[in-house]
Amino acid sequence: MTAEPLTAGTYGYHDLQVGDVMKTGSAEITADLITAFAELTGDKYTLHLDDDVARKLGYKARVAHGLLVLSVVDGLKFQSDARPDGLASLGWDWRFEQPVFAGDTIRAELNVVSKRETSSGRRGIVAFRFDVFNQEGQRVQQGTNELIFDL
Repeated sequence: MTAEPLTAGTYGYHDLQVGDVMKTGSAEITADLITAFAELTGDKYTLHLDDDVARKLGYKARVAHGLLVLSVVDGLKFQSDARPDGLASLGWDWRFEQPVFAGDTIRAELNVVSKRETSSGRRGIVAFRFDVFNQEGQRVQQGTNELIFDL
């Protein structure tokens, strides 16, 4: 049975339960965004910037940087109608499963998979599993992110 997504609001540590689901809005990964990310990071690998090179490597078009997609997903997490009220990210465990191309639209589903209080008793840590989908419903990335919350 699939859990119903949480309703609009900001959710703190005590508001979240294992099994809760948050769904993000969507964002288009444009060619301009890919180019800007390459300029910002210095990752100018031609697979990301040249359609002809990408096709020679077996792709239909240039491929977005995996870290660009992850960064956009992290932003979508905090723009969602239902969003976590965490203090900071403690890290990511992430996989790039399928290429994301210029013109693709992505969205994510976050599932609360665990939560625990820190030894100080002043903060809590929530682990979210992310599933990132393109406009065709194909999962393109997935992983977990831990956020720390005030209690």
